[in-house]
Amino acid sequence: MVALDVKEQGSTSMGLLSRLSGATGPLIGLIALCIFLSIGTDTFLSVRNGLNILDQITVLGIMAVGMTFVILIGGIDLSVGSVLALSMMVMGWTANVAGLPMGAAIVLALIVSGFSGLLVGIMVTAFRVPAFIATLAMMSAARGVANMITDGQQIVGFPDWFMMLAIDRHFGVLTATVFLMLVVVAIAWVFLQFRSEGRMLYAVGGNPEVARLAGIKVHVVTIGVYVACAVLAGLAGIVLAARLDSVQPSSGFGYELDTIAAVVIGGTSLSGGSGSIGGTLIGVLIIGVLRNGLNLLNVSPFLQQVIIGVVIVLAVGAETLRRRRA
Repeated sequence: MVALDVKEQGSTSMGLLSRLSGATGPLIGLIALCIFLSIGTDTFLSVRNGLNILDQITVLGIMAVGMTFVILIGGIDLSVGSVLALSMMVMGWTANVAGLPMGAAIVLALIVSGFSGLLVGIMVTAFRVPAFIATLAMMSAARGVANMITDGQQIVGFPDWFMMLAIDRHFGVLTATVFLMLVVVAIAWVFLQFRSEGRMLYAVGGNPEVARLAGIKVHVVTIGVYVACAVLAGLAGIVLAARLDSVQPSSGFGYELDTIAAVVIGGTSLSGGSGSIGGTLIGVLIIGVLRNGLNLLNVSPFLQQVIIGVVIVLAVGAETLRRRRA
């Protein structure tokens, strides 16, 4: 009887987590990965390592929220890594060279990031440029501007309070940057679950023409999504600057691939209209846990790239199979 009760409680807990995340498969995969790494290494299953993983996924987690919005409407954004670098360089130059207060520099960096997303949104909606091409162009342009700001040079040194955002653990547990990521995730989850504007993203991704006939301003939603994605990429850049205590225009190379991978692994369909923030968070954790575990196992960085590539293919294949069966 006791064993039956424990089994029922475990099933209930798994069901609750599945409903909250909206991604049962990725959740099971994350649990299996954690069990494997706990057996394979002595240091993985520890509080310290768990906190390190949270610190390491903050940038990816914030960017993945914006990418989830974009992929939900059936779009794609290849510019997030470059926008991250642009945000960092704008903040660094205005604070350390122009002499603006740090708070004003952060706000200006977010405004510039949002403007880059606005340009992408206008290209996609008004000029009907495919999202792949529009964001590819912005990836190149934003990276170029980031390099032009300081002629390719890095900027080092920020106020102590800014650096401590990524170092000081409040109550001995969470840094301010990790807390910021969790707040962004929570707000996005509430937005998609309980706000009509959030449900519009699913409608646009499911069928833009039907959404338009239903009275949804598809162009406005699309532009808003790309602006939100760019602002979150800029916010991630500020978080990365706090972690590194420096900014450089080469930051963010390859981040767009990791971001898309996290969203897809979390169960969001690349064709749009299906996915969840909970699933994206699980996808981010899978990538973070996998990289952390492979490092603990002393796996070559080159082999790590291969393994993560295989995981992405398996995740997409599993999602395709699930949709066919449905």
